[in-house]
Amino acid sequence: MFIVNVEGAIYKNDKWLLIRRSEKEEHAGGLLSLVGGKVEKDGISSNILEETLKREISEEVGVQVSNLRYVNSTLFVSDTGLTVVDIVFLCEHEFGIPYAKCVDEVSEVFGYLYKKFQIIQTCQFI
Repeated sequence: MFIVNVEGAIYKNDKWLLIRRSEKEEHAGGLLSLVGGKVEKDGISSNILEETLKREISEEVGVQVSNLRYVNSTLFVSDTGLTVVDIVFLCEHEFGIPYAKCVDEVSEVFGYLYKKFQIIQTCQFI
């Protein structure tokens, strides 16, 4: 059994949105990350990865995204020993001002500060 996680590399004006994960998070607490979360069992749904990512981004940093495009997927073992399939999507910022909306998951938002950022494998800064 494994967890399916999705992350969004959100960009606006050639700059990238990053967050600092809350220290309360079980995995990678306090580290820089892309915005995202786990796919939940909400019944049968089409585009479950994309819809999960849009929901997570809205819940965690209060912005809406569009034009999601697959970047890559990786497999890793979390700090708690769970196997995770992580899928990264490139996302265009549609609207909203990013902020730490869900402080239990996000402690800080670095809003479109990084001009050059290359996605290498998965963007888990561990």
